[in-house]
Amino acid sequence: MSDYGENKKQICFDSTAKLHADLKIRLHHDEIKIREFFNEITRAYVNRDEDIVNFIEKLKEKKKMSATRRNKIKKANKKQNEIIRKFALDKSDIENIFDIIEKEHPNL
Repeated sequence: MSDYGENKKQICFDSTAKLHADLKIRLHHDEIKIREFFNEITRAYVNRDEDIVNFIEKLKEKKKMSATRRNKIKKANKKQNEIIRKFALDKSDIENIFDIIEKEHPNL
């Protein structure tokens, strides 16, 4: 299903006029639509893209999130990544599992 099907939601937030204008100029220069930009950034954040995770860590430091809280989150993320690696559950492996099931049971 398309990202813009029946179940779409709108995300809105306030920003400064200058930041909005600068964003639009930069996106126009890079030939990226604002919707594409925010959907991809959001997708990367939700999927724990390593580059975005590093950016978020810097943001937390900038926000002055307590070191204890940042360390707890880092530890939880590290444990999550270890479990994913331990059980080989990255996206390609999960898709392979579904492909195998589909081949073995085509009526499902």
